[in-house]
Amino acid sequence: MIWSFLKVVLFVVIVAALALGAGYLAETGSGVRISVANTEYSLGPVQMVVAVLVAILILWLVMRLAGLIIATLRFINGDETALSRYFDRNRERKGFQALADGLMAIASGEGKVALSQAAKAERYLGRPELTNLIAAQAAEVAGDTRRATEVYKRLLADDRTRFVGVRGLMRQKLAEGDTETAMKLAEKAFALKPRQQDVQDTLLKLRAEKRDWKGAREVLGAKHKQGLLPRDVFRRRDAVLALQEAKEVFSDDAPIEVREAVIAANKQSPDLIPAAVLAARGYVQAGKPKYAARILRKSWEVKPHPDLAATFAAIVPDETPAARLKRFETLLSANPDHEESRLLRAELQIAAEDFPSARRALGDLAETRPTARSLAIMAAIARGEGHDDAVVRGWLARALTASRGPQWVCETCHNIQADWTPTCDNCGGFDTLSWRESPNAAAPLPNGAEMLPLIVGSPAQQDRAGDAGIGIDEAEILDEEVGQRR
Repeated sequence: MIWSFLKVVLFVVIVAALALGAGYLAETGSGVRISVANTEYSLGPVQMVVAVLVAILILWLVMRLAGLIIATLRFINGDETALSRYFDRNRERKGFQALADGLMAIASGEGKVALSQAAKAERYLGRPELTNLIAAQAAEVAGDTRRATEVYKRLLADDRTRFVGVRGLMRQKLAEGDTETAMKLAEKAFALKPRQQDVQDTLLKLRAEKRDWKGAREVLGAKHKQGLLPRDVFRRRDAVLALQEAKEVFSDDAPIEVREAVIAANKQSPDLIPAAVLAARGYVQAGKPKYAARILRKSWEVKPHPDLAATFAAIVPDETPAARLKRFETLLSANPDHEESRLLRAELQIAAEDFPSARRALGDLAETRPTARSLAIMAAIARGEGHDDAVVRGWLARALTASRGPQWVCETCHNIQADWTPTCDNCGGFDTLSWRESPNAAAPLPNGAEMLPLIVGSPAQQDRAGDAGIGIDEAEILDEEVGQRR
């Protein structure tokens, strides 16, 4: 609004200045006399200014006419491009101006204007390798997918623009949800330009979604060779893909190559829990429990995890609680101060009915890091030590509203999964799951206190269970009950 007002004021000032200048010249100027062929012409100051402007215009027209005459003479003398060059220079100027206006319209989000300018540029320039690019992008901005597809297909005919056409069609198929065609186009684009990072990421994601782990490893290797991926990130993600590649064919009679692939994945990334678990199971099936224990202990040093403990227990499934506690010392000693080690030691002590030792092993975790698991362990210790039912219920009531502790959480969308997978089930992110506590893990359960009779039973029910010689494992019941409701 202010700028429009300033332009109007500026125009009025210029017109006024010209009028005043012309009036001043008319009153004070002496004029000019011109004699031509015994005829004398007297021009006033204003007439002189007009005459000069007219003379400049005539001179410009004469120069343009002279250029046309020269071009015509050259054409007559055999230069067949002389006239075309004369007219093409003007067309080229208009064409590139339309091209520039089209680019500005695309940047401004004006799809229809960009399409109009692209058509104008094509009419003046006749350069489809340039104008088709503008037309395709303009059609996308305008939301005309049909026209964009037609233009991208035209780009496939030119070697200089084939990659752009393939990539454009790939993006359209992804938007439409046609992942089969999109992956074929991504493979074609990758073959044309293997260093294009956007195509690499798209092809890697599509192959991972289609569970083509071998193909995904090829793309990952290309990214690493081209210096687009740090070595530690490459080793981690290659281990993830190697794990999945071996996991899908892993069985009791799996060939040695599959077992070696799993072991190699574990060596590349010891903190990859599923790789360590699968490699240990492979050694157990091969009759090499010592190698399995060594892998699990090494992984426990890096990152303790319940799955590692469960696999370590499966090495000798039929041992007594005391023997299991003794055997687990080799695992627990690898990272004794970690929270998972303390929780596991307390659980083993409870299984061996050594409740004072279980309380010492747990320490102050129930107060400093209260989770459903640590509080359930405290409830089991209280029951084992003979405390009143009110004390047991108190621990279980706190467990109902406590955090679930570490879980498999997506770093991108914070989705929680029960089991680890290479891609997030929610957002599809590759290698985004990590074992940590979710920001939403501490949300309390509704009416948690009212659920206690379902978990521990009423006092009368407990008395009847005691008379019948029936025991209740509060920790297992709590985990099952809370897990169902979460």
